[in-house]
Amino acid sequence: MNDTLVTVTLEDREITLVGTAHVSRESIDEVSRVIRESAPDTVCVELDAGRYASMTEQENWEKLDVVKVFREGRGFLLMANLVLTGFQRRMGKELGVKPGEEMKTAIETAKELGIPHALCDREVQLTLRRAWARCGLWSKCKLLAALFSGAFTTEKLSEAEIENLKNRSELDGMMGELAEYLPRVKETLIDERDRYLAAKIWLCGGKKPAAVVGAGHLQGIKAHLEKIAAGEESSEVSDLNIVPSASALSKIVPWLIPVIIVGLIVLGFFRSGAAVSINMLLRWVLLNGSLAALGTLAALGHPLSVLVSFIGAPVATINPFVGVGLFSGITEASLRKPRVSDAQNIADDVSSLKGIYRNRITRALLVFFLSTLGGAIGNFIALPFLAKLL
Repeated sequence: MNDTLVTVTLEDREITLVGTAHVSRESIDEVSRVIRESAPDTVCVELDAGRYASMTEQENWEKLDVVKVFREGRGFLLMANLVLTGFQRRMGKELGVKPGEEMKTAIETAKELGIPHALCDREVQLTLRRAWARCGLWSKCKLLAALFSGAFTTEKLSEAEIENLKNRSELDGMMGELAEYLPRVKETLIDERDRYLAAKIWLCGGKKPAAVVGAGHLQGIKAHLEKIAAGEESSEVSDLNIVPSASALSKIVPWLIPVIIVGLIVLGFFRSGAAVSINMLLRWVLLNGSLAALGTLAALGHPLSVLVSFIGAPVATINPFVGVGLFSGITEASLRKPRVSDAQNIADDVSSLKGIYRNRITRALLVFFLSTLGGAIGNFIALPFLAKLL
């Protein structure tokens, strides 16, 4: 049974929740039908202003300043956002449906009928930043692995499988797997947003509002709405708009590797003399720089970006406030300046590996990511190698 339509009667209000799959033809038709038949006095949709603008205003991508993204330390967040966009775009292309089309349909139908509408979701960058901040090192590695495996998978979903995503038993299984694999991420992406969406739907006004949300949020939103109506929970959710500050341990960890590397080289000097110490330094620079450069090469970066990665990786290791990806990414974006066509086609290009390499914006991001990954691997390899030289 597909539990895609839930009506919650609370106090003197009747709230209709419409659960959708974001690349489903049936969801588009159902959203339009429910709004027309139920005649709500307000329509809420699971979108934030940024996502709605990106769906309706192509020029948003054209305003993207890649160099500024790197300088502000938002490279990983932009990559995650684009990977998710590409995954949905690829599924939608296979089914002939644009991602989020049911949300646009809800807004367009509301406008046609003269019904007020509201965007009720939390800003996506904030959600990703909270998810990233709450992950430990191992969870961050697992999250990146999951994102990129999803981005480059060749598995295709049929229309029937997409529709099954609205089935509660299917969703329960998926949520259980996500909670087991990445509990903190599931808590931020699903549980927190259930509460956030419920609060915004409650506050949107009207005696008979309708809310169009992803099917995975239906039961969670319903539970939170009931708690808010019963006075067991507040509709104030400002705490969910705050990115957690880094813990003392997470502030110390980035300094551990440079301290250990410098400590090993200094120890080599006192134990075995300057020759051994210099040899250790050269070996570390070679390992760290070469693998960072190899990462840039794998991203088909500009030759000068490869050189900058090699030189910048040891500098970035000693100073954790900057990363080698900052150097290589800015170099790549400066030497191969993104074209207007790159911004116009980015949403389609991120849905394929060929498109990612062809697009200068996503290739600069790939240079940023792979050079950072290469430098990190180089350091981990260097630690036992330097210790052995002692």
